[in-house]
Amino acid sequence: MTPPSDLPPASDHPVRPRVVATDLDGTLLDSTGSVSPRTRRALRLARAAGAEIVFVTARAPRGVDPIAEAAGVSGTAVCSNGAIVYDLAAREIVTRHDLDPEAAAHVIDVLAGALPGVAFAVETGTVVLAEPGYDVHHHDPRQRREVRSVRDAGEPFVKLLAWSGEHPVDDMAAAAAEAVAGRAEVTHSGVGGLLEISAPGVTKAGTLAGFCAERGVAPAEVAAFGDMPNDLAVLAFAGAGYAMANAHHLVLAAVERRTLSNDDHGVAVVLERLYGP
Repeated sequence: MTPPSDLPPASDHPVRPRVVATDLDGTLLDSTGSVSPRTRRALRLARAAGAEIVFVTARAPRGVDPIAEAAGVSGTAVCSNGAIVYDLAAREIVTRHDLDPEAAAHVIDVLAGALPGVAFAVETGTVVLAEPGYDVHHHDPRQRREVRSVRDAGEPFVKLLAWSGEHPVDDMAAAAAEAVAGRAEVTHSGVGGLLEISAPGVTKAGTLAGFCAERGVAPAEVAAFGDMPNDLAVLAFAGAGYAMANAHHLVLAAVERRTLSNDDHGVAVVLERLYGP
């Protein structure tokens, strides 16, 4: 495997990527949640060379807008693990793929049985609706509403969120994937004890692939960056997929290309090599 201290040169890529697909938390953003000046310059360098920057994130659109402004990026974002395609400039949802209410109810039932003590919330695309016991506070409290049961949400939602303080998240993901048996997509993005569940077939990679196909961009023309299990399929899809040095152990085990950590400007280092003089 390529060690982080010995990154492949730009000549490792037969063409300059036309699309740069990057996760945000733990990847483009440093540990303070900021876009560093070096990263902003590298994104500008890639755009000047004709590349389109696509954020591919578990965040809902409301969590992407301030990052796009800080990064100087306007274009398309793949949000909510692929459930939403979002126009950053217009601040409009272009497409969304909701979880069917009946399928969601089934998933809730089987997860409650498989993971005792689990609590649920739903992401609607605009707010989070949380049941009692859902003890996750990384969401903006202004965008969170308490509900007796997510079954009574009364509106479509793009992600079901399942949280437990009693089970390791990797164990939860394995149990949930077996329990839902293809009725939904199950993944996680590093928040302790939190699973993210989308409609069947809805993933970051699937939505990114559709975006690229619409523009005639081949996978070989995509560079991608990520750090968590929900990024794995994106890194496999891209002709050049890079795991961050700070990535989850499953990502580091599966992805050959590496870059430096998010705090060491890992995305910027690669973009400078790809698009620099």
